[in-house]
Amino acid sequence: MTTANVMHQFVRYGMVGGLAFVVDFASLWVLTEGVGLHYLVSASLAFLLGLITNYVLCIAWIFAFRAVRSRAQEFTIFGLIGVAGLLLSNFLLLLFTELAGFHYLVSKGAAAAIILVFNFSLRRVLLFSERARALVQVR
Repeated sequence: MTTANVMHQFVRYGMVGGLAFVVDFASLWVLTEGVGLHYLVSASLAFLLGLITNYVLCIAWIFAFRAVRSRAQEFTIFGLIGVAGLLLSNFLLLLFTELAGFHYLVSKGAAAAIILVFNFSLRRVLLFSERARALVQVR
């Protein structure tokens, strides 16, 4: 795949990630302000809603090549990458909010930018590239 194609995928991933972020961010706000959950609990639940949105749109619009034939296995790997992203996101959220003193919504925005690159890179390498198929076949 050419660099231009990867950049095209990244742009689309950014758009899908943007929509998933809206789902995540709105859910964070509703769960924290409306329901009264602690912001870290809300962030975890909201992240899962964003993850599902992201997966569905990724397989429908961004990544035509699928290294893993089983949808269940693919979603499991996709989800594990998401969980790693969630842990990193919550760590950054805690760091930016508690230590740096930013409002939790500002912290969420900064963490989301970092997680966008993290998630795209891992998902592309492990799930949606020829290299990924070679890794899967070796096992």
